[in-house]
Amino acid sequence: MMLYFGELSKLKTKKLLFEDVYAARDPATLEHLKELSSRRRMIEESINGSSSITEAIAREMSGGLTTWCQRDLQKLEQYLPLLENLIFHVHVVQRNQQTAQWTPKLNICWSTALSTSSFFNLMGPKFFQICDLQFERTMTLYLYAAMLRERAAEILPADLVQSATFFREAAGIFHYLANEILPTLQYAGCAERPPEATPFMCAVMSLICLAEAQAVTIRKAEEKGTSVGLLAKLHYGVAEFLGEAISVLYSVAGECKDISPRFMEFITSCKAVHELRSQKYLAEDLRTSSQIGAAIGVLRDALIHVRKKVPGEESWKSVFGNEIDATDDLLKKLEHENDFVWHEKIPYADELPLPQGSKIVNIISYQPKRWEGELSFKI
Repeated sequence: MMLYFGELSKLKTKKLLFEDVYAARDPATLEHLKELSSRRRMIEESINGSSSITEAIAREMSGGLTTWCQRDLQKLEQYLPLLENLIFHVHVVQRNQQTAQWTPKLNICWSTALSTSSFFNLMGPKFFQICDLQFERTMTLYLYAAMLRERAAEILPADLVQSATFFREAAGIFHYLANEILPTLQYAGCAERPPEATPFMCAVMSLICLAEAQAVTIRKAEEKGTSVGLLAKLHYGVAEFLGEAISVLYSVAGECKDISPRFMEFITSCKAVHELRSQKYLAEDLRTSSQIGAAIGVLRDALIHVRKKVPGEESWKSVFGNEIDATDDLLKKLEHENDFVWHEKIPYADELPLPQGSKIVNIISYQPKRWEGELSFKI
């Protein structure tokens, strides 16, 4: 069982009509802008919970897709190429020296799902307004990646291979945002932006998705009867991904003061669970090589540390409890075996074998798609 933080896709946005902002020079451009607004409105209504469409109609309109997650992914995949085309043509106009100051007024508003205020604001979600098409692309791509992650969790444990693929695709989009889009953006006149629109948070999310992809891959490896030595390394690899994510957050502590403590607890708790699973498999591996004393030492040390990290979230606490009980049962079994058969000395903590990690998953690189249609604006 995996720990999971499902609030990442719970973004909200406000209405945006592109044809009211960009003056079309010809009917084809106007049609494109209206189509763009229409596609966005469907996303708005879905994530804002304001759609009046019934489940049956929604399923029929989507071609038979059965879950809201699948349908939202379809809407985003239809909207993004149209948005990329608008951004492309707006940049063409702005690169023209004679129209360098052409900046139509956009009122783009998105909320955050990661800040403390988003959980405790009684007046509703906190919105950030940034008048830049790049902000729209960033938040839409972030939502798309978050929805891919939701879909990956949705199909567990029925399809482990496809689930891992979705997690890797989400990691690729977050990586694309962190390394290709956000570092070069300058939000003019904007005092603050949501955590989702920062390079460090997208880098963190990419690492989390890779960790989740590897966790799913481990489940497949367990089904195949992979050796306990390799499983120990794979679980520790998950912990290493999450450790990197924590390091990124600590390195920008001044920029993420408002990050939800629950999100931070999720990362540290998930890391602790996989460290424990790694040490449990390591102990089993040591046992098979007749190192009972070292195996007992590893389990004792692991339980001491993990009991200090039990989270407050009930669903996560339940996972911790199950893992601790399983590890404790194995420890008692090994201690009993050692008392009656082996009589091995238990090494001190600093004499125990150090865990080794193996990271075997990579991102699936994101390649933006653009609907190639000519657009012409009145300047």
